[in-house]
Amino acid sequence: MGPPPEGERAFLWRDGSLRPADGTLPTARARLSLADSWLLSDGRVRRVDLHRQRFLRGCAEVGSVSKETAAAFWQAALGTLPRSGDWFPRVELSAGEPGELRLRVRPAPARGGPVRVWVSDTADPRTAPRLKGPDLDVLGVLRERAVERGAQEALLTTESGVVLEAGYASVLWWDGDRLCVPSPELPVLGGVTTAVIQERAARLGVPVSPREVPVEELAGREVWLVNALHGIRPVRAWVGTSMRPGPALRAPEWQEWLAGESGEVRR
Repeated sequence: MGPPPEGERAFLWRDGSLRPADGTLPTARARLSLADSWLLSDGRVRRVDLHRQRFLRGCAEVGSVSKETAAAFWQAALGTLPRSGDWFPRVELSAGEPGELRLRVRPAPARGGPVRVWVSDTADPRTAPRLKGPDLDVLGVLRERAVERGAQEALLTTESGVVLEAGYASVLWWDGDRLCVPSPELPVLGGVTTAVIQERAARLGVPVSPREVPVEELAGREVWLVNALHGIRPVRAWVGTSMRPGPALRAPEWQEWLAGESGEVRR
């Protein structure tokens, strides 16, 4: 417990309204039932409607707040967001019964470019991989291990070595002219940025293939880590393995397109 970090503003849902948090708050790593975050630049967000769908769907699955309460909280949260500056707000549903709904308005971290990815030597440690929130503390520890090894992210795999996603990003890769994603049958989080990319692929007639592949099949391919904060980051090195990444030939054009996809938040 403690005050919000410097530069962060926190709000709690109380008696049907969102109010500034007074006193202490759980730390950002406190166990959560749900969390969702996005990049907000001068009042514009990329596909906030998909973030809303994911958060409300998760609230319904967790069941600790009503559908009506979750929807009202979401609308109030959007109305509280700043209209200028770069921010990385996060909505939260605390673990426990009943759940507490919170909003953290955080300054946006610096956005990164090509990324070094550690191929973790342990299987996916998450307990609820299809929900964003319950395993953020575990993923934080995993990222720290990746940083210790000279990487910025960690790759998650099944016990048999099948590619799932990164700790804080989805994984996509190219096989010739075909865009590949982990099979939805695998325990992966439904990524908003992945969904937006797949929508464009469909418009362009680019085939998209859900696949279950071992890590070794990513060798020599153009691989992207994608999420709401950084957008598309091509993998420039695999840490902890002899694999080498392929050249990022398609990334620049797709990055330029994605950068123009943000829209004004409807409050």
